[in-house]
Amino acid sequence: MDRMALGKNYEGQRCALASALEVIGERWTLLIVRDAMYGVRRFGDFQAHLDIPKAVLSQRLAALVEAGVLERRRYQETPPRDEYVLTPVGHELWLPVLALAQWGERNLATRGPSACSTT
Repeated sequence: MDRMALGKNYEGQRCALASALEVIGERWTLLIVRDAMYGVRRFGDFQAHLDIPKAVLSQRLAALVEAGVLERRRYQETPPRDEYVLTPVGHELWLPVLALAQWGERNLATRGPSACSTT
């Protein structure tokens, strides 16, 4: 299958799907959202569950906070530590995440059901 090279962003496209992809279309982003839905909140836990580079995780979490998908909350003052909690906007992603997981199970799984949970 020939693949078209995509630009770095969807600026100039007046399309709700393109706008959504600007927020959640990057490879790691939906996995972070999925983990947040399963109750992961702390940076180190996201990093451990996903085996994601720290710099990439920092960028993705910041982008999700900026987009209003996650909220950064302080849970410890000394030393300062924050956690990341889904906002109502983030919770709205449950159905798309579930639909993608189910689609993957039906169409891409080659060795039976996959383990998408973080438990």
